[in-house]
Amino acid sequence: MRQDEMSVIEHITELRKRLVIIVVFFFIAVIGGFLLSGPIIKYLQHTDEAKSLTLNSFNLTDPLMVYMKFAFIIAFVITSPIILYQLWSFISPGLHEKERKVTLSYIPLSVFLFLLGLSFSYFILFPFVIDFMERISNDLDVNQVIGINEYFTFLIQLTLPFGLLFQLPVVIMFLTRLGIVTPMFLSKVRKYAYFVLLVIAALITPPELASHLMVSIPLFILYEISIWVSRLTYRKSQKLRFEEENKK
Repeated sequence: MRQDEMSVIEHITELRKRLVIIVVFFFIAVIGGFLLSGPIIKYLQHTDEAKSLTLNSFNLTDPLMVYMKFAFIIAFVITSPIILYQLWSFISPGLHEKERKVTLSYIPLSVFLFLLGLSFSYFILFPFVIDFMERISNDLDVNQVIGINEYFTFLIQLTLPFGLLFQLPVVIMFLTRLGIVTPMFLSKVRKYAYFVLLVIAALITPPELASHLMVSIPLFILYEISIWVSRLTYRKSQKLRFEEENKK
């Protein structure tokens, strides 16, 4: 049954079913996240960036807060394919058969880009930012006393957005497939998109030119890749619509 043939009640029932599945799997993943958090936190504490710092606990609950943050992030990563699949299952009745197969292939690509974004921010950007902060502290002759909760919160706030920003090509591909955006529109608003990306880069990096460029340039490249992907998707969509009209 196509989505336009479903009643509002059927839509709500279907959505509730998908949400229940996501919540159940996420709850199970959180339990697994708590088991995995310990080894991951200990590994991150012994990296080159953390070795030069003495991490302190300013509150009794700080270690627990760190565990909980990592448990939920791990759970989100584990369940992200399930979340995407449930989203696809909800909207797929409104798509053509070929569109269903194509959009289903977005799921592994989306997970890959998310992990790629995390890797870029952690292995390339994060060490640069830590070194920059340490140099400022040394110049000002400041003895840093760093809380373990604050350190890992900073790490998460710096790395997690890149996992989401690297989803841009997949999001653009999906919106183009649905006919919401076109490559012509993306090319037309390029300068405005660049400005927005510059603002985003400024918000998530320290006030230093090199780190700002390290973030801005990959984001610009991602946007150009998104336009290229949108062109390919747009051509395929147009071809598919043409074939469907000829069949009628």
